[in-house]
Amino acid sequence: MGKKTNVAFAIAAAAGAAWASTKAFSKPQGRSAKEALEYEHPIILAHRGGSALAPECSPSAFEIAAKLGVHGFEIDIRLTKDEEIIVFHDEYLGRVTNLTGKVADYPLNELKKADLGYHFVDLEGKNSYRDGGEQIMTLGELLDKYPQMLINIDIKDAPQTYEGSLMPSKLWRLLEEKEAFQRVVVTSFYDEQIDRFNLYAQNTVALGAGEREVRKAYAAFTSQFKHLYHPKADVFQIPVKSSMFPLDSAHFIKFLNSLNIPVHYWTIDDPIMMKKLIKNGAKGIITDRPDLAIEALKLD
Repeated sequence: MGKKTNVAFAIAAAAGAAWASTKAFSKPQGRSAKEALEYEHPIILAHRGGSALAPECSPSAFEIAAKLGVHGFEIDIRLTKDEEIIVFHDEYLGRVTNLTGKVADYPLNELKKADLGYHFVDLEGKNSYRDGGEQIMTLGELLDKYPQMLINIDIKDAPQTYEGSLMPSKLWRLLEEKEAFQRVVVTSFYDEQIDRFNLYAQNTVALGAGEREVRKAYAAFTSQFKHLYHPKADVFQIPVKSSMFPLDSAHFIKFLNSLNIPVHYWTIDDPIMMKKLIKNGAKGIITDRPDLAIEALKLD
């Protein structure tokens, strides 16, 4: 037996010993149950209120989705110049409104003058929402109007910005004021924002997974060291693919479910894909087309 072969056997033996020792001492701990995530069948969350049916994040979008029978909304939040939390996705206002500049440059009373329907035309290309009175909503207004809805809240302001530095504490205080801890999920692409928020929440609020947490979970899943993954999130809201890596396999969903982590997929507007994901074990669909989702999944 040659020297190279002996070295290869030694490396394999060492790797096996490392796996065995970590397996013996590391026991995966599933996440504790959160009331916001306790549901008996897959749910539909209207993305920004269902942004294919009405202007995104507008009162009309949320109302249409609610009347269709969705279980909740997936929304983004940003902080205004006067430190109010609004329901809005973009850093800049120009894509969806008649205003220019950044959200953070305006106080709430000025943002309330923005026309959320300025660029929006319905699916048939016939009816414009311009000058239709669609105003930006605050998160507090949304929580008050839809107390029965699960609301998935995505912090958009980056942690290194002034607005981002304030957002976790501002959000915690608002949820405390509204007593909304049990009907929201708080998440962000920035893991740091989730961690900052949880300094206040102390795991009393359901937490989503940031980009780093998703990478950690997928790396563990594809390795021999699944037992070393200790989740920090209560729910994963993910696309079906990240770069070249598929995230929609039944095995990956089962791995997360074994840790008491449901998986919601965004942004899914194809009824065939919706059905496939639910069949694979997904617990939620985030969609711009809640009308199609309700019909495809036949949810009550």
